[in-house]
Parts: sequence; C-alpha cells; structure tokens
Amino acid sequence: MKSSKPVRQKRPIATMVAVAPAPQPRRWPYAVGLLVALFVVFDVYWPAINGQFLLDDTYLPYMLPEYARVSLIGWLKGLRPLLMFSYWLNFQYAEPARAGMQDTFSYHFVNVVLHFFNGILVFLATRKVMSWAAVEKWLSVVLAIFAAGLFLLHPLQTESVSYVASRSETLSVFFVLATLVVFLYRNSDAVGFGRTVAILALFGAAVLTKEHTAVIPVLLLLTDYYWNPGFSIAGIRRNWRLYIPIVVLGALAFALVARVLSGAPTAGFGVKEFTWYQYFFTECRVIWDYLWMFLLPIGQNLDPDFPISRSITDHGAIIAILGLLVVTIAAWVYRRRFPLASYGWFVFLILIAPTSSFVPIRDPFAERRLYLPFIGLLFITVEFLRRWKISRNALVGVLSLVLVAEAAATYQRNQVWGTAIDMWSDTVAKSPNKRRPRFQLALAYYQAGHYPEAIEHFEKTAQLEPPNFDLLVDLGLAYDGVGKPADAIAKLRQAAALEKSAHVYSQIGMVYGKMGQYPQALDALATAIQLDPNFMGGVSYVYRGDVFSVQGNKLQAAEEYRHALAIDPNNSVAREKLARLGQ
Repeated sequence: MKSSKPVRQKRPIATMVAVAPAPQPRRWPYAVGLLVALFVVFDVYWPAINGQFLLDDTYLPYMLPEYARVSLIGWLKGLRPLLMFSYWLNFQYAEPARAGMQDTFSYHFVNVVLHFFNGILVFLATRKVMSWAAVEKWLSVVLAIFAAGLFLLHPLQTESVSYVASRSETLSVFFVLATLVVFLYRNSDAVGFGRTVAILALFGAAVLTKEHTAVIPVLLLLTDYYWNPGFSIAGIRRNWRLYIPIVVLGALAFALVARVLSGAPTAGFGVKEFTWYQYFFTECRVIWDYLWMFLLPIGQNLDPDFPISRSITDHGAIIAILGLLVVTIAAWVYRRRFPLASYGWFVFLILIAPTSSFVPIRDPFAERRLYLPFIGLLFITVEFLRRWKISRNALVGVLSLVLVAEAAATYQRNQVWGTAIDMWSDTVAKSPNKRRPRFQLALAYYQAGHYPEAIEHFEKTAQLEPPNFDLLVDLGLAYDGVGKPADAIAKLRQAAALEKSAHVYSQIGMVYGKMGQYPQALDALATAIQLDPNFMGGVSYVYRGDVFSVQGNKLQAAEEYRHALAIDPNNSVAREKLARLGQ
C-alpha cells in the first residue's frame, strides 16, 4: 500500500541560490573615513580659522556698517548673487560682533566645509573617469582617495580656503564639480531630461557665483569626446539636447563677463599696466610656476612680485610658450596611450584659461587661481601612478606619506594665515620691493596698536612709491597714536591736499580736538559734515559732540550725538556717550 503522505519536492540549487539574500555592503567604513577626513581637514586649517580679514576681505559688504540695514535683496543685487548670499548668511551669524568686525570664525568655517565637500566631489569624479579608463577597481579606489586627499591637503589650496574673499573659488568650484559629477554618473550614453535640467541649474549656479565657470560647456564637450565612447564625437551628437542650451547659456555668460570687464580697472582689456599680448606672454611663464608649485610647494607668497614679459623674449616667455605647445601636442598625439594624462592636461588648460590667457588681470600670479584647474593636474597624477610597478601595500604606504607631508606643510602655511602681521611679514620678506605688501604690513601693525612699527613701515612704503591719500591718512593716525599730534596734522593736511573728503577732515578735527585746539577742530568737522554728513554712520557728529562736551556745552554735545544716532541707530559709541551725558 502506498502512503498518502505527500512527497516533499527538493528546490533546485539554482533557485535556492537565486532567492538567497545578497550580502549587504558595509557602509560604516565609508562613514568613518569621511569623519576622519573631515577631522584632518579642519585640523590642518584650524590655525587660520579665526584669522583676520585681509586685503580684498575688507572691501566686501560684510565690512561696511551700512549693510547692517540693507535687505537681502540689496545684498543680492550685483554680479555674484550666490556668493553674496553666502556672505549674508555669515553676516547674520556674526551680527553680535559687528562693532569690531573681526569675528571671522563663521566665514572661515564655511570655506573649510565647502573645501571638504569639493574633495568628496573630486573623489567621485576621478573614480568614475578611472573606471572608464579601465583602471583596476582596487587601484581606482586607492588613487581616487589619494586624489581627493591631495586636493584637500595640498598647501597651494591654502589661499583659496583661508582667504575669506576666495569664497568665490570654493563655492563656484563646488558647483563646477557638482556639474561634472552629475554629468559623469549617468545611466546611459545620452543624458536624460532630468539630468539635463540638473546640469543646467548647477551651471547657472556656478556662473552666478563666479564668472570663470563659464567654461563648463567646453569641459563637458571634452569629457564626452574622451570617454563617450572614447575619442569620438558620437557622444557629443547623442547629447545635443544638453549642449544646445548649455552653449547658449555659456555664450550669455561670456557676454556678461565681457560687459563687466569693459569698465573694470583691475581686469579686462582696459588694464593700463600691460597689453593683452604682454599678459599672455607673462601667463605662459606663470603656468609653469603653477605646475612647479604643484610638484614642490615651496616659497608660497600671497602677493608675489612677478615680472611682466613686455615682449615674447622678455624673461624667457618664448621658452615657456614653446614648452606649453610641446606638451599640448604630446597630450594630443598620445591621447590613446595615456588617456587620463591627456584628458587631465586639456582639462587643466580649459579651466585655467579664464584667468591665465589673454584677458589681462592686474595681478598676474595668484595661488587661488589654481583651485579650479587643480582637478586636471590630479588626472595627470593618477595616470602616472597607475603605471607605477609597485606592490599594493608599498603604494598605499608611499601615497599616505605624501599626504602626511602635504598636510604638515598646509598646517604650517595656515599658521602664517593666522594673523595679519605674520602674513604680511612673510609676504614682505618675499616681495620686499612691492608697495602693497609693505603698506598692508604697516596697516596690520597700526590696527594692532603697534604704532612705532606702523610708522616705520608706512615710511618705507612711501619710499617705494609716492605716498597716496590712504597712506598719508593712516600714517597721520599712527603719529597720533604715538602722541605726536603735530606730525599727525601735517600728514593729514597732505592727504587733504590730494583728496578733499569727509574722511580726512573728520580725522583732522578729531586730532585738533585732542590737542585742545577747539576752533580748528570745529572748523574741520564742519567741512567733513558739509562733504558727507553720513560718513561712517555720522562719526563727524560724534567727534563734534566730544568737542562740545569737553568745552562744557552738554546740550549741544547731546544734540550732536542724537544727529549721529539719527544717521545710524546702531551707533553704539554715540549712544554710550549720550547716556553718559544723561548721567
């Protein structure tokens, strides 16, 4: 008799394997790695986290007292609205310290965070491109980590991160790299509609942060040619729906830049110090200096005294030009044999062209200009590293030592960025015959209350070039600081002869008031008020109130302080002095 018990059917092995749960990748090593990287980046840049505002920092809206009353829309009116929006956010955070205007922590903090995110984007971009170049998976991960680490920890990046005004670099490059990453990580050869919209939005954000990012369309075209499917215009044809609008936007961006540069005194073809072709000759030499400092970052200088090539032979410009031509031709000829290096070289040239080609900029050399094209040099670096015949452990060890050395050098450089006196002392030592660093060092000493040192360097600045209005005013105030009012008045009168302004006459009135020469003080302050009653939130009224107060005319003094408060309700000095009169 057969059993009625059903027979259990065995599940085929293939089916059992198919339904077995796939092993989940461990996520925690990535999270730990990111946290360690973030800690290291902040540790390296920490010496400058409270560094003072320097040079261009002092001309931006957050340093102007009147911007405390300007609406957000007022901040956004201008050429770089997204950059100004980021400063506006910092300005709101730093509001309690606005009287001294030296609360720089939040500004530096944002710069470091942006730099860290840019490093993550560099990792993603280099790893993706290396996968297209058929680099082994383990090696592509190691080299992408090294590339990101080099981007984050290289000393040449210090100026772009620790200089508050270089937020234009860190923020705009964030949008450039984000655009590239979105473009690279697509699911097919052709870019879909949603990704096209994202790329156009990121491109627009980049241009609204800084104009040099208008070259993004050329970068994407180059990328499609090299990797989609490889040295072919087929990928460009597939993505015509992206390139038509982005090229149109790029052309509009270039038109906007040309319009702005047409009236700019420090950039554009109106620069008087040299012609466009002299700038080109000079920049061909500058590019080689950038490359050398990428390999060996020694002698970094905030304000280098770089000589101009007035002719094609001046300072060896012809050799630099020929060298660039040779490398460019070699990169094209050997593009199939060394695709990463070839691609990286052309990426470097495209991204550095807005600042280092034909359009003159008064300062021919600036380390921060390498921040955008830095990724091109990273592609060249990983090309040669992937061909290095060395064991895996040895490679990781060597690359780790390189990053440690770079981090140590960047830490040392940030210590110099920690104070204005240290920074400008370093710069003057490297550019002793340049006026601007010497003046800035004198100004740093003055702002620190070191008046004898300030006078010494102001006088040395005057020996380099005839003293201008700003130098004479600051020198006069330094003499006032050491108790030499007669010398102070003499310098301030010299400044007034150059430029009749509320600034200089308010300071003349202030010094005369200290000297007890009240008629002269009131006369100078009346001139200042006539020229600009709103200068510095009504500071001339405050000085006049001080004169009346010392003379015993309390009612008139109170009236002057009220005038100042009517101009600027946040004038804490006027409010405090008015309260004292009330007591």
